[in-house]
Amino acid sequence: MWNPPRLYRLVAIAEVITWTLLIAAMIGKYLLRLGETADAAVRVAGGLHGFVFLAYCVTTVLIGVDQRWGLGRVLMGLGSAVVPYLTVPFERWAEKQQMLGDTWRLRQEDGRGLIESLAAFAVRRPIPAALIAVVVVTIVFVLLLQAGPPWEWFA
Repeated sequence: MWNPPRLYRLVAIAEVITWTLLIAAMIGKYLLRLGETADAAVRVAGGLHGFVFLAYCVTTVLIGVDQRWGLGRVLMGLGSAVVPYLTVPFERWAEKQQMLGDTWRLRQEDGRGLIESLAAFAVRRPIPAALIAVVVVTIVFVLLLQAGPPWEWFA
C-alpha cells in the first residue's frame, strides 16, 4: 500500500533523477556542443522532468492537504522542486518532522470543504484519482509545451 511517506519518497527521488537527466542533457548541448543528439536529449529529458515536476507538485499538495500542513509548508514543498536536488532533503526533513504521517488521514475522516473532499476522493480511490491526475498533469504539460520555455514567456 502507498502510504504518504512511501509515495512522497518515490516522487522526490524521481524528481531528482529527472533533474539529473535534464542537467546532463543540457551539459551535452551547451557545453560539449553535441549537436542534434543533445538537442533531442534535452527535449526528452526536459519533457520527462516537466511531467515528474508536475506530479511532484500534485503529490505535495495532496499530502499537504491530507496531513494538514499549513500553507507555508506546502509552499516549501513546492519550492523544493524548483531548486535542483532539493526534493529529497525536503522529503527527509518532512519525515523527521513527522509531517508525512503513517496513514492517509482522509481515508477515515470526511473532508471539510472542497479541497479536502477532493483529497479524500483521491486517497480513498487511488486508481481512478491517479488516472485523473495523469490526465490533468498531461493536459497542463501539453499546454506548457505549447507556451514554450519559461524564460520566453515574458520576453
